[in-house]
Amino acid sequence: MPRFAANLSMLYCEVDFLERFAAAAADGFDAVEFLFPYEHAPEQLAALLRQHGLQQVLFNAPPGDWDAGERGLACIPGREAEFHAGMERALHYAQQLDCPRIHVMAGRVPAQVSPANAHATYVANLRAAAALAAPLGIQLQIEPINGRDMPGYFLQRQDQAHALLDAIGAANVQVQMDLYHCQISEGDLAMKLRQYLDGGRVGHMQIAGVPGRHEPDMGEIHYPYLFTLIDQLGYGGWIGCEYRPARGAAAQATSAGLGWLRPWLDRAQ
Repeated sequence: MPRFAANLSMLYCEVDFLERFAAAAADGFDAVEFLFPYEHAPEQLAALLRQHGLQQVLFNAPPGDWDAGERGLACIPGREAEFHAGMERALHYAQQLDCPRIHVMAGRVPAQVSPANAHATYVANLRAAAALAAPLGIQLQIEPINGRDMPGYFLQRQDQAHALLDAIGAANVQVQMDLYHCQISEGDLAMKLRQYLDGGRVGHMQIAGVPGRHEPDMGEIHYPYLFTLIDQLGYGGWIGCEYRPARGAAAQATSAGLGWLRPWLDRAQ
């Protein structure tokens, strides 16, 4: 059965971040993910995970200056030392949180950088990061992100991601397949799932409704069909609930929108 992880950066925004672990556990989640852990000590986050019986399944490596619009450093020439330092910091957190996966954001391609140079920089950085992560048993994830939400992002399509896996050539680098981004960039989700889930190169998945990025039972994607297909295709990983509740930050906004999840939790029991 599909296994769902609550994305604590987007869900439960009606309460403080550190209170979201308890809220997710109370709603029946066994696992969580979030964008960035670095504002909190890893020991504090690890204690919350233990307290609420949760597994940390994913977070992102440092993205550069997020507030200035940076969305990763992996493809940017001249930032290699900063990228390397960020990966070491992320790996430290992953060990403390017993988290098996780190998403490495590719970044926006600077206007003065050629596609070939961005590609070469990205491949070299991911190879170096994979070599750091492999002895620790940690998988690195690369995620295509649609160009509407993130203009200029280096990695936007599934075929590009899988070609990059071949170029990087590291067994501990996998694709993070976000069906929200995939629908916007490419569509044809069922066929994409059939094409890419076979072979074990998709290490993590995420979902949201399209076009609003709200609950998966809102919008144009029929997720019940896709969840059944994902199960039939033998995917055993986690599916991150990376969406913004349509009810916003009102009291119980996230919990009130989890009607789509209840049947799947009931089946898993």
